[in-house]
Amino acid sequence: MSKLSRKLIIRITAALCLVFVLSFAVNTYFLPKFFLYQKKNKLAELSSELVSISYSSLVQQLGVIEEQYQVTIAYTTLSDSVDDVNNKLLLQFNRKGIALGKFWLTEESIAKLREGEQVNKIYDQSKLKSSFLVNFLSVGGSVFAVGESISNSDETIQIVNLFNLYIWIGMLMLLIVLSALYTARIVKPLGKLNETAEAISHLSFTKVDIQTGDEIESLARSINRMSDNLEEAHKSLEAKNANLQNFIADISHELKTPLSLIRVYASGMQDGLDDGTYAHVIQQQSDAMTVLIDRLLELSRLQEETYRFEVINLKHLLDETISDYRTPYQQYGLELEANIHLPAETWVMADRSKLESVLHNWLTNAMKYTSGARVHVTSEIKEGTVRFEIANDTDLGEDRPWELVWEPFYVMESSRSKKFSGTGLGLSISRAILQKHQAPFGLEVRDGAIAFWFEIPLRARHV
Repeated sequence: MSKLSRKLIIRITAALCLVFVLSFAVNTYFLPKFFLYQKKNKLAELSSELVSISYSSLVQQLGVIEEQYQVTIAYTTLSDSVDDVNNKLLLQFNRKGIALGKFWLTEESIAKLREGEQVNKIYDQSKLKSSFLVNFLSVGGSVFAVGESISNSDETIQIVNLFNLYIWIGMLMLLIVLSALYTARIVKPLGKLNETAEAISHLSFTKVDIQTGDEIESLARSINRMSDNLEEAHKSLEAKNANLQNFIADISHELKTPLSLIRVYASGMQDGLDDGTYAHVIQQQSDAMTVLIDRLLELSRLQEETYRFEVINLKHLLDETISDYRTPYQQYGLELEANIHLPAETWVMADRSKLESVLHNWLTNAMKYTSGARVHVTSEIKEGTVRFEIANDTDLGEDRPWELVWEPFYVMESSRSKKFSGTGLGLSISRAILQKHQAPFGLEVRDGAIAFWFEIPLRARHV
């Protein structure tokens, strides 16, 4: 038996024992008093009714009243002596089948009756194992004794308590069996949940199938969802750890090359081998490291930096940015073809400088890596969203790991010219910016071309 089953059975048994003890105490100590209290109230109410009836009417209705209220009534005149009053009342009770061993109305009680007061007495008949409760009242100069026999309840209560004990024992045995069955229905699913939780704690993201139709089933569904979420988060964390390792390796490589060159040329200058170009090479490599570090700082800053979102005219931003790049494209022998199908009033919510950085990165990448002579830029509105896309030819197929281009320092192909060499951080920076804007983005490779795109919702001019 499990700990939970044992605990439930013990607590239910303890509760049942407490109920039995309370029932025993109530039956033994309070039930007799309550029974006597009820009888006294009954006789008091009847006496109040009888007092309001005239003597002659009361004598005539005596039999009816006795039968209706299940009482015994005797009466005699109050003008007799104390002994005669008691003897006459006792004789009448004897004739009506009430044999009283102890019965006596004192002079003091008779005096009260003569003054119109009522007297209540209870006579214990120990040999008969009963008591006789009597209300004495004065009507028309006579005393009427309204009495009712009350059986002594001690023996009856003992029998009732013994009977209750037998019932309690039977109920206890039945309760233990039912508790065992019911707790098994509860404990078994909980055991499965415990095993599943233990497996999840050891990074084994299993699920549990429980169908009980209650809160346990709801808990099982919650644990299954938690397992799925934790598995997804674990995979994401592993991927991020792998990316971090690659990032550290890449940045180490990127910094190691210029540092090695600086060390070599610095040693040459110390050895007097400088032909006049060593300082220029050192300066050039230092500038390259500065650019790399600045880009790394920019990528880091974008994760935490507060963005200044405002309503901007995306049409104007695209026109200005594309215009800035026409001359560099012409100098490199490329044609920048722009099809901006946007109204003059095209408003979006964005950080202008950050979104402009994305456009610069993508236009620069297209200029560096296109295998053709033309780069296509298109933008249009679809279902309340502005879609921007830039496409260029590529010699690489669709089977290449294109999803990795968003990672820092990942370069799938070399730039067409050392003139356009970069840090490999542009797309990582773009991804960080677009994620902050909650703007869907991605890339598509089709028909020998690669297209980068993002979408951003339209906004009203005044927000």
